[in-house]
Amino acid sequence: MLLSGHGMVSDEIIRDAAQQVHTPFYLYDESIIADKCRQVLNMPNAFGLRVGYAMKANSNKAILQLIHQLGFYIDASSLNEVKRAYLAGIPLSHIMLTTQEAPLGEDRKQLENFISKGLKYNVCSLLQLQLIADFAAQRQIPLSIRVHPGVGAGESPSRNTGDHYSCFGIHLTDIDKALFFAAEKGLKFTMVHTHIGSGGDPLEWRDNIDRELGFVHKYFPDATTVNLGGGFKEARMPDETASDINDLGLYAQDRFKKFDQKNGRKLVMAVEPGTYLVANSGYLVCTVLDKKQTGPTGFEFLVLDGGMESNARPLFYGSRHPFYVVSRTGELLSSEYNLQSLDSENDQRVVVGRCCESGDSQSLDREGNIIPRVMANPEIGDYVIIGGVGAYCSAMSPHNYNSYIQSPELLLRQDGAIQMIRKPQTLEQMVINELPL
Repeated sequence: MLLSGHGMVSDEIIRDAAQQVHTPFYLYDESIIADKCRQVLNMPNAFGLRVGYAMKANSNKAILQLIHQLGFYIDASSLNEVKRAYLAGIPLSHIMLTTQEAPLGEDRKQLENFISKGLKYNVCSLLQLQLIADFAAQRQIPLSIRVHPGVGAGESPSRNTGDHYSCFGIHLTDIDKALFFAAEKGLKFTMVHTHIGSGGDPLEWRDNIDRELGFVHKYFPDATTVNLGGGFKEARMPDETASDINDLGLYAQDRFKKFDQKNGRKLVMAVEPGTYLVANSGYLVCTVLDKKQTGPTGFEFLVLDGGMESNARPLFYGSRHPFYVVSRTGELLSSEYNLQSLDSENDQRVVVGRCCESGDSQSLDREGNIIPRVMANPEIGDYVIIGGVGAYCSAMSPHNYNSYIQSPELLLRQDGAIQMIRKPQTLEQMVINELPL
């Protein structure tokens, strides 16, 4: 039985994978990644579409290679991410760097070397512009510029990257300074980029199209590509609604055509999703280690061998993830997508990890309070699978907290084979860089 009604992961696959590697482990479904990539590649557009993958969502080498092979560029957020993508075999000309860093010394030399070999550099501050100006001007290398629009939207306040609480990009009130300096140096901005946040209201994302085209018209006569960023809302839970990217594409297509009719400029549209491509491909497979309770006014707890060190999103954002309970023999006992057979009062349980931290729960509200969830009552040794962990879980979680090892990662290929794409970390690897007194 499929866990969520789409993709290829089933209770039998979970059982087979758990026989190959100890829990906890991540299992990604290649078929979902491929399908999501096709959806974005087919997004309506007026005069061309450039698609990038925000690799910070999941930077595993195999995932990068898979998504790049499907036709995506790579959006990197640090110089080290550029290096990782390059080590994965992705050409520098297929990578764009959008970062808060302002590298100096050897890092500066390496950045300039990468840019000379095709890396696209997205200037995000006046200092970054000043540091790269002479190098780019001497070689007539066009730049991209990230504009801070003053308006943003995200799944939570900490995922809003466009309002005055966030410092990503050059604020509109500093654009004149940037343009004056660039003109003095003879620099051109051929791409204009704005990203307002991740997982926010799709209507806000749509509004940003008009906003960005407005300041492209006002400030950037040399721009040939308008990068609308990523942040497409994904539905991890059954009661959530994902962004309709076809609808967003149709709206953008119309606005880009009208921009051309008014200004005689056929602009290429660029987008750079991360979560939308990989979130629902991922499952964190955990074993029930223990069961506890805190009295008649408390809760029933399921203690798993994986928690905040493998998925910190509930703790960071109050994010919700679907739960699946599977017996050790491979029988699906309950699914987030089918809870009708359970008692909504007596089958409420709290899923926690093994970390010595009260916040180590997979079900928290945005204030950090525990929220019990309806699910089957497993036996110790059964599996609880946490869905929607393909994005910002392995890549972002505090793996070595309490000295737990980084969990292995598996990829369910479209032909049904299960491939190891990250080996389990060892304790020796965890401490190798530590020095004695």
